[in-house]
Amino acid sequence: MTYKIGMIIKGRVTGIQSYGVFVGLDNQAQGLIHISEIQSGYVKSIHDIAKIGHKVMAQIIDIDEYNGKISLSIRSLEKNPQVHHIYRKKHFTDSRDKIGFKTLANYLPDWIEENEAYLKAKKNAQSEDFL
Repeated sequence: MTYKIGMIIKGRVTGIQSYGVFVGLDNQAQGLIHISEIQSGYVKSIHDIAKIGHKVMAQIIDIDEYNGKISLSIRSLEKNPQVHHIYRKKHFTDSRDKIGFKTLANYLPDWIEENEAYLKAKKNAQSEDFL
């Protein structure tokens, strides 16, 4: 069978690892459902969700043509995926500190001057070595 990204296929669980579930698609092909693609939300134990021999419906989300690996997802087929209500914006610095690119802009002229002096000294040193 020729597999394509987006296809929904049936398979049987053939192996379980801490990072995902292996699914036999036919006699020759096998796919992997990564733990992040098993269900939306947090997965405490993959062994509580999947058992060897269970039949699963999954969607093909990637095919590595070089080595033939097929990535599958059950999560993409969920009709009502779990929505995460808590969203916290992440800052690289404390948002109360009023620092950012303006501070860098204040230092930029000094850095340029230092770099130009360094390059000039380096060029002079190289020209003296050739004399």
